[in-house]
Amino acid sequence: MKTADTTRLAMQSILRYPLRTSMLLLAVAIGVTAVVLLTSVGEGARRYVTGEFASLGTNLLVVFPGKSDTTGGGAGMMIGETPRDLTVDDAMAIERSPLVSQVAPAIIGSGTASWRQREREITVLGTTSKMRTVQHWSMRAGQFLPELDMDIASPVCVLGSVVRDEFFGRADPLGQWIRIGDARCRVIGVLAQAGLTGPFNTDELVIVPVASAQQIFNATSLLRIIVEVVSNDAIEGARRDVIEIVKARHQGEEDITVVTRDAVLDTFNTIFDVITYALAGIAAISLVVAGVLIMNVMLVAVSQRTEEIGLLKALGAKQRQIIGLFLAEAVFLSMLGALAGLGFGTFAARLLNAAFPIVEFSAPPWALVSAVAIAVSSGLVFGILPARRAARLDPVEALAGR
Repeated sequence: MKTADTTRLAMQSILRYPLRTSMLLLAVAIGVTAVVLLTSVGEGARRYVTGEFASLGTNLLVVFPGKSDTTGGGAGMMIGETPRDLTVDDAMAIERSPLVSQVAPAIIGSGTASWRQREREITVLGTTSKMRTVQHWSMRAGQFLPELDMDIASPVCVLGSVVRDEFFGRADPLGQWIRIGDARCRVIGVLAQAGLTGPFNTDELVIVPVASAQQIFNATSLLRIIVEVVSNDAIEGARRDVIEIVKARHQGEEDITVVTRDAVLDTFNTIFDVITYALAGIAAISLVVAGVLIMNVMLVAVSQRTEEIGLLKALGAKQRQIIGLFLAEAVFLSMLGALAGLGFGTFAARLLNAAFPIVEFSAPPWALVSAVAIAVSSGLVFGILPARRAARLDPVEALAGR
């Protein structure tokens, strides 16, 4: 038999048994669809998270207390327990570097906020007016924190959109006084809804001046200091400046960690790549199951086609040609199922895009190629056993239907 004859006979066999063919195509298509859909979810999550961080700007440094990121929790506070904490004075010293354009200190604590008869647990962020420009936050109403020195407290606050809605509903919050623990502050602004931006969920925050937060929680240490560098080219120089400035203030001890935005992005990319690969591996198991199904169905097909095999062998077909015929059939089934799976998976990803437009769901090219390759390889591997069984049939007994 020539290659054209093998191809024609394999396709005729596929078309001759529509129910069997449909089962095998469906099994392979489900496996490929699972690979495409799960890798689309993983890749979409990676793009969304890294895009959110990229939107913060390319010239940011984040300074953590401790030689590594050892931020932990205290009584109601998320403050790093380190030999020497970061302080407002450290932030003010960093701001004097010629490579630094602005500095936004951050201290975070949890507490109870109340307005009239309404009360809820909240997260309080203590910072300065610079945080808004550093994080690119927008205002829904009013204004952000006033321009004050870092060490000056003021009884004002800015609410996240969820906090504002739960406390005030349709009422105007501007000018109203709320209580945070034992302190009172006047609402001067409301942030636009933004969700998670950088390390903060802005919708759930109540933002106060950093000195006010230190008074509320009776703490002097900072969670982190966000530093905006004058230009992207000056990042490495600014990083060295920050380390040297704080080191000089901490008796020559380098007890801080300075993280660049690119380092954070690289970390997130690595994490989500691993997750995507893991999802692809889990989904690929279904392709192996589809290969086992191909093997079992084709073993049954050998018994159904003994006369056909006997006739081919009687006409001079060799064992390798019979094996090639069955393998070609397995490959065609796998390829057709894979193509159908790519179509279903792509369509499902588009449905996800329509349902969640904020995230871009699309499978990476390597996932598409890998899904097809695994499907075809699975068909080849699991098609060998039935192909070899067919090739070993005795032509006389096969013609007799035994």
